[in-house]
Amino acid sequence: MKQVRVVLGVSGASGAALGPAVARRLAAAGVETDLVVSAAAKLTLHQECGPTAFADLQRLVSRSHASDDIGASIASGSVPVSGMIVAPCSMRTLAAIAHGLDDNLLTRAASVQLKERRPLVLLAREAPLTLAHLRNMTAVAEMGAIIMPPVPAFYLKPVNLVEIIDQIASRAVDSLKISDPMARQWHPANSGSVSS
Repeated sequence: MKQVRVVLGVSGASGAALGPAVARRLAAAGVETDLVVSAAAKLTLHQECGPTAFADLQRLVSRSHASDDIGASIASGSVPVSGMIVAPCSMRTLAAIAHGLDDNLLTRAASVQLKERRPLVLLAREAPLTLAHLRNMTAVAEMGAIIMPPVPAFYLKPVNLVEIIDQIASRAVDSLKISDPMARQWHPANSGSVSS
């Protein structure tokens, strides 16, 4: 069977733990993963996840590319991959993708997914949202991207932040449809009564 290959982008929004969580899910599924991390994301990983977070993330993937390496393989549509996840996706990265700026490897790789009609999942992280954010989300959605804000699945009654992060990461990977579903699923038998 052919090896599944996916691009994982990590940009500089808060929620840096989402990147490693997605990488762990992809590794667990046996996916060949190409990583590209923005300069701002390296700072956020350090601040939110610790001083070894970037190095730890690199160990989870097959290949790691510098964000300024615009000549990397994942910058070309001729290289077959099964899609891309940006986790988290900053509003700056979202805007660059929405307007086709392709000004670094992360945004170029995302544009490649769109032009090749491959899945692109953006874990867009900001609140509240300005009209500019919403218009950029609309633009990328019209181009075929999946906008997936990292919102907790409260109905699953998570007991800690790790459960929330893992569920969001699993949903992102499930959106690529490259493996059996990983995310916990809601079932009516597990829910309490709801009154109106």
